[in-house]
Amino acid sequence: MALRKSGEDYLEAILVIGQRKPQVRSIDVANELGFSKPSVSRAMSLLREGGFITVEKDGSLLLTELGREKAEDVYGRHCLLTEFFRDVLHVSEENAAEDACQVEHVISPETYIKLTDFMKKQKKQ
Repeated sequence: MALRKSGEDYLEAILVIGQRKPQVRSIDVANELGFSKPSVSRAMSLLREGGFITVEKDGSLLLTELGREKAEDVYGRHCLLTEFFRDVLHVSEENAAEDACQVEHVISPETYIKLTDFMKKQKKQ
């Protein structure tokens, strides 16, 4: 199942919330992303059907191996792009994060690899 931008955003949110809290619930995702509870519930159903998450009996959301891989990939792109925009281009923190959130979904693998190499070289200097 190919994910759309919104699906990637949901997985990324589950990952990030899970780094702050021991348990992630749909309401946490709704609050994090500013979406309605019904929208999040529908998205969680789709992610569960796609094999990206499991939902425990207590309502906790858990990333599957597939879901964790996808979430970590998206979050890695987000962090790298935010760092590039902020530290290299000197974009404000807020705009760097917002722009990264858009670009992380459309950046080509080639460009991402080149940007990763560039940032590694920048850090060595």
